[in-house]
Amino acid sequence: MVKVDLKGCCGFVDGAKYDEYVGKALDAFDVLVAGNGAGNDFLGWKHLPSETPESLIADCEAVRDLWKGKGVDLVIAIGIGGSYLGAKCAVEALSHNFAKQLSRKDAPEVVFAGNNLSEEYLAELMDLAAERNVACIVISKSGTTTEPAVAFRIVKQYIEETYGKAEAAERIVAITDEHKGALKTLSTQEGYKTFIVPDNVGGRFSVLTPVGILPIVVGGFDIRAILAGALEAEKALAVKSEENPAVVYAAMRNLLYQEYGKKVEILVNYNPKFTYLAEWWKQLYGESEGKDGVGIFPASVNNTADLHSMGQFIQEGDRVMFETVVHVEKATRSVVIGSDEQNLDCLNYLAGKHVEHCNHMAELGTVIAHQDGGVPQLQVSVEKVDAFNLGSLFYFFEFACGVSAYTLGVNPFNQPGVEAYKKNMFALLEKPGYEEATQAIKARL
Repeated sequence: MVKVDLKGCCGFVDGAKYDEYVGKALDAFDVLVAGNGAGNDFLGWKHLPSETPESLIADCEAVRDLWKGKGVDLVIAIGIGGSYLGAKCAVEALSHNFAKQLSRKDAPEVVFAGNNLSEEYLAELMDLAAERNVACIVISKSGTTTEPAVAFRIVKQYIEETYGKAEAAERIVAITDEHKGALKTLSTQEGYKTFIVPDNVGGRFSVLTPVGILPIVVGGFDIRAILAGALEAEKALAVKSEENPAVVYAAMRNLLYQEYGKKVEILVNYNPKFTYLAEWWKQLYGESEGKDGVGIFPASVNNTADLHSMGQFIQEGDRVMFETVVHVEKATRSVVIGSDEQNLDCLNYLAGKHVEHCNHMAELGTVIAHQDGGVPQLQVSVEKVDAFNLGSLFYFFEFACGVSAYTLGVNPFNQPGVEAYKKNMFALLEKPGYEEATQAIKARL
């Protein structure tokens, strides 16, 4: 189970103030559990670990097996925001770091599209598709979100031209609304296999719905272990207590923000497999809390690499930040540093030690240095990087996000601000229906 350690904050906060914020977080916990707060029609994610039916997993495995029978070795997953970040996180965390170079063929390679409008990216994606045996998962509630819709139009056309329309219908799977929307209509017309995006689960909380489950399964990863880890977290975090890790995390981060002016939270990891955990976390907290003129800005670093780039600012820059360190207790592989007769690199003092021991000492040394530099440190720890612990982290951060946002006093489940850029983009692209907005925005250029 995920553990939270606050020792690195003790020198920065008043104990009585912390107790006050624990009380606030417990009140927010009650709101989240009771389901009577703002956005309460988007709480379907709370019981996904315990309520996901085996039949859903079996349906995803049937898609995997169908595509395996066709020799598919590249699956293009199309989506943006919460429609891809959770799956991308799982693929990156659970893959061998050098799977591509090793040419491992245990399962199709899952790549992602529809999360940008880069012409180079799409052109190079199609270069890859031309060399591979391709299938596609398209994820969109509406089917009209610009970035994934553009990517899907291009990928769909390629698959139809390459394999024929009838075969394309077996190589394209849609995850969309149950009843309405452009993608649902197209799926019905073309005969695509479809999975449902639940109405009561927002995109950034959707990793344990088909949105995340299907790409994870077709990529050959253990979704049952992910769900088992999430289920352990669901059970543990349902217990109202001052020691509840989600309450502890929410209380401290809100205390640091509201009472001590710490406006930036940096998620720190010391394992490159968790790079996209940070990207998923940034959307989760950024969209959930950044509204109504308030919110902690979520940022991230990947250490030890970023100690040689961002380390200087964190150590001695403006004191507006705190860090949440994702600590992995043990490695899943073993590499021991050897001895060298010449010792020109002066590393013989490390001979016989595991590389992960050095990594942990770098982490500990950095935590102490940053505390000394005026940066409070929270620690979120798991045993190791595997499917079970990743599932625990997914659920922990989701549940803690709900508690934290309610503590802050905002609706965790809406995102009204994301529409602003779309209106301007549609006006600039001269989308039908935006004629007046087009004239107005062009006058500003």
